[in-house]
Amino acid sequence: MADSRRTARRGRNRGRRTAGVLLAGLLSASACAAPDDGAALDSTARGIRATLDRRAAAVLEHDTDAYLAAIDPRATGLRTAQRRELDNLADVPLSSWTYRLTDVTGQGTDRATADIQLRYRIKGYDAAPVAADRVLDLRRDSAEDRWYIVGDRAGKDGGRQLWQQGDVQVVGGKHSLVLGVGRTGQELHRIARAADRAVPAVSDAWPERWAGRVLVLVPHTVEDMADLLGSPAANYRGIAAVTTGRTGGPDRAPADRAPADRAPADRVIVNPQAYGMLGTFGQRIVLGHEITHVATRTRTSAATPTWLSEGFADWATYRAENRTAAQAAPELAGAVLRGDPPAELPTDEDFGFAEDPARLARAYEGAWLACELIADHWGEEKLFAFYRAVGGHSRRDGAVEQAMREVLSTTPQDFTARWREYLGSRLG
Repeated sequence: MADSRRTARRGRNRGRRTAGVLLAGLLSASACAAPDDGAALDSTARGIRATLDRRAAAVLEHDTDAYLAAIDPRATGLRTAQRRELDNLADVPLSSWTYRLTDVTGQGTDRATADIQLRYRIKGYDAAPVAADRVLDLRRDSAEDRWYIVGDRAGKDGGRQLWQQGDVQVVGGKHSLVLGVGRTGQELHRIARAADRAVPAVSDAWPERWAGRVLVLVPHTVEDMADLLGSPAANYRGIAAVTTGRTGGPDRAPADRAPADRAPADRVIVNPQAYGMLGTFGQRIVLGHEITHVATRTRTSAATPTWLSEGFADWATYRAENRTAAQAAPELAGAVLRGDPPAELPTDEDFGFAEDPARLARAYEGAWLACELIADHWGEEKLFAFYRAVGGHSRRDGAVEQAMREVLSTTPQDFTARWREYLGSRLG
């Protein structure tokens, strides 16, 4: 987006959205339930909710004055930080932004701490809201009978959002939307082009309908990437990109939830340092792999072993590439040539980001060749059916065994033996 357009938009106090969008935001924001801890606390919750409603509407309107009106006038540092956050959001295409009040702790009649859940959607990309937990400290002005925010910090997930890291640049592609902080426009356009090429390839490899578009976040550093994910930076230093169903904390969901409920929204988050070290082919493979995770996410569950989800993502990506098995799996090829092939399919622990890089590479390569084996021997339709059957199982225990029996008419023992033979024939 041109700088002149960004400047003009901000000069107009961020522009105005339609009354219908504003009304929808207000109604959604008002739908939160106040904690029922007595009349005084219930009154406090209603007052805080009114402040949050006004704040949510101000975000959608990009109305700086209305947004800052929710902040205590005496909290000058917070007002500066909040103004900066709203400025950083200027070009992000939001379709909704609401706050849900989940708990209030009263501190007398004029002080309170509120646990809230920020819920927002990126227009055209989020089928359901992305949620982030926040904690607000508030002060009541008795003369105005109004609650003001005096403190705003991360909630239990401990992470941050991209706009809290800096001014968000937005680049739109044919099948992608790239949001970046601290990166050049040229870099973001290259990522958008790579994503635009990968999305149709993934659609060709995955038979089920999916959104057919992807949202890519590009933070400034790997530390910022880790901050978005709520995990240590050491987990991602050698990882070029990851897929997550949320930002602002670890991507975890209760095991008893249905697969479709696990990921209300999907993002590919790029590690700019590791991604930038790859060539054009490597970058295409990385994005194709992660976008496959987006496409298959509703069929992936806690029952899906890592070797299957990662192996399928590599299979879908390499399917359209002209690479030999030895070129695609150099670490595993070396092990086979040394007479040291793996005895078992990769375990979840083999995919640990902090593990030895060679071991990690062999795990991915072995997983890819396991899926390649299914496609070669049983056919692609059986590979799809196997993936769906495993992900649809109610729990991890027995999922692979049952799917192998019902879909492939084999056992884990027989499959592993066949896989080891396949490694020798493809890599030996």
